[in-house]
Amino acid sequence: MRIGVSLPVRELQDDIGAIKAFAQAAEALGLTHLRVPDQVIRPGSGPLHEPMTMMALIAGATDKIELVPSVIILPARQTVLLAKQAATLDRLSGGRLRLGIGVGKEPAEYQALGADFSTRGARCEEQMALLKLLWTQKTVNFQGRWDRICDIGLNPLPIQKPIPIWIGASGVPTQRIRRRIGQLADGWFVLCSPEEFPGVRDDIYREAEAVGRDPKTLGIEAGVAVVGPREHEWQARVAGWRDIGLTHLCLRTLGGDLKPDQHINRMRDAVAELPRV
Repeated sequence: MRIGVSLPVRELQDDIGAIKAFAQAAEALGLTHLRVPDQVIRPGSGPLHEPMTMMALIAGATDKIELVPSVIILPARQTVLLAKQAATLDRLSGGRLRLGIGVGKEPAEYQALGADFSTRGARCEEQMALLKLLWTQKTVNFQGRWDRICDIGLNPLPIQKPIPIWIGASGVPTQRIRRRIGQLADGWFVLCSPEEFPGVRDDIYREAEAVGRDPKTLGIEAGVAVVGPREHEWQARVAGWRDIGLTHLCLRTLGGDLKPDQHINRMRDAVAELPRV
């Protein structure tokens, strides 16, 4: 199981030096990936930078750690522009991008970005198909409901052809989202409980098999907070997810009222405690 960590962007209070230091410390500790949240315009509890831009900064400050926005609200963004941004980031980082996407649940954000909230699910599925074409073909022809491309493409293409796309959805995903994951995605972020997980996983596997995909090729990632009300049980939760058979896990130093300068130390302590699990 590959173990990464969430970048505590809000908690680091717009301290760019601290953000870079956290990413570098995570890499030095051997953590495999860094998850970065997305927020363009919604009000929040703290400063949060646009993740593709933030990860370009981190790509230049690190060498090995995988970069994972989790998750970009895909239907609120222009498909071709995001494809270009992702391809550029993948090249800047040496092929370290794993693109987390979702459809979101904030109509106000869609309105502010000039996008249609009511069609977000269908548009997301169309966008996923187009992104894969744009990342693998020098010349693309595509006639969709929202995007139309004729004999043009990205230059340069990303290092990964295509960049892996993972889907995140809050709580227990709907059947349509389960179908989207099973039939179109490379992996998914688990936000349901371990008790709810088997039923969700089995549905996703059935959807994958329905279109001839091997469900075992799908990556699965859950998150575990190492601070806060459940801090006393975080090691048991890691062990539980490992026993279930997840491919990835994300540690979180969020939610424990840590001061900005305490996040690296808490991450370091958690990594040191992992071998005991």
